[in-house]
Amino acid sequence: MGTLEGRVAVITGAGRGVGREHALLFAREGAKVVVNDLGAAPDGAGADVSAAQAVVDEIKALGGEAVANTDSVSDWAGARRLIETAVETFGDLHVLVNNAGILRDRVLVNMSEDEFDLVVNVHLKGTFAVTRHAAEYWRAQAKAGVKADRAIINTSSGSGLHGNPGQVNYASAKAGIAAMTIVASKELERYHVRANCIAPVARTRLTEAAPGLGDVMASTKNDAFDVWDPANISPLVAMLAAEDCAFSGQVFRVMGGQVGLYKGWHVAEQLESDKRWTVEELAAATAHLPARPDSEIPGSHVKSLRGN
Repeated sequence: MGTLEGRVAVITGAGRGVGREHALLFAREGAKVVVNDLGAAPDGAGADVSAAQAVVDEIKALGGEAVANTDSVSDWAGARRLIETAVETFGDLHVLVNNAGILRDRVLVNMSEDEFDLVVNVHLKGTFAVTRHAAEYWRAQAKAGVKADRAIINTSSGSGLHGNPGQVNYASAKAGIAAMTIVASKELERYHVRANCIAPVARTRLTEAAPGLGDVMASTKNDAFDVWDPANISPLVAMLAAEDCAFSGQVFRVMGGQVGLYKGWHVAEQLESDKRWTVEELAAATAHLPARPDSEIPGSHVKSLRGN
């Protein structure tokens, strides 16, 4: 019996890349999967229903249960239909994996309003819209006396948590998703819903197009263990989706065999005065503070773990 046996999961952006790997692993672990994918190009243009259906066909060939959905996550009515697809097809919804995304990379000074809005709509609004309709269903279930573990796994990015030049739209959306996850974990706990977030690093159509990352992936290829394989990300997502998982309100970084837990924003050093500061006093008191942020996370610790 798989770790997700009997769980019903909606996975957005599941037609390719990391989302496809999530869907396949979830099915192998016993989940019934709604494979959502608009089938758009990396920049969000166009649509192709075959992407989602191809993954459904793979799952069925493995003996699993799945259904395709091609609604856009950023469309309010479409996001509702996506949740309804799970409930109407499989009778319930236990897990929501928000993974859909597009890129429109450009430096801030050259970015158009449309390029900003399109990326924020898919990533940030899309995560909100699908989560909002799922939460409404889960609230109704809780009020009806149904007690079942529900889980949300959102997808942020190192670009949003650390910043990456050329991706102000994408980074803004991804930072917002991490914050949204923390809020959701607090608000939805009463309905038996856990919410966590991952910041994955893997080879996909989007990351290969990201500034500089494609070259890094090509130069660090290792035939013994492909650290860029998108399948490396999915076990963490499946673990967070499992009924016996206790995590909620957490943000994880995952790449290859590395899984890290983010600690979030925190005050590294504080200055205090028993009266209002003057401008001159602040300038003198802050003179010892670093003028630019470090490339490393303050107080971070790396621990190597090797399984048997």
